[in-house]
Amino acid sequence: MDKIDKILNQLSQKEREKIKDTLSQIDNNNFENLDLKKLKDREDLFRVRKGSLRIIFRKIDNSIKILAIEHRSSKTYKNLSKLKSP
Repeated sequence: MDKIDKILNQLSQKEREKIKDTLSQIDNNNFENLDLKKLKDREDLFRVRKGSLRIIFRKIDNSIKILAIEHRSSKTYKNLSKLKSP
């Protein structure tokens, strides 16, 4: 089981369905109707807000890698500062 599946299993059924739909949109490069924001000081990191959940991903050319799915807290974005640019 990979990291994303593990996180999804911890969510409620309603949250899981919302996140799966959002992940599908991200995977298809369809960012319409998403609360998308580029993260400060990084050209390749973005976040999508879905209620109290945050999906953080890296976009390089046409490649997308999901880095985290977390409930919003004061620590949500702190661990991202450790990520190196590719």
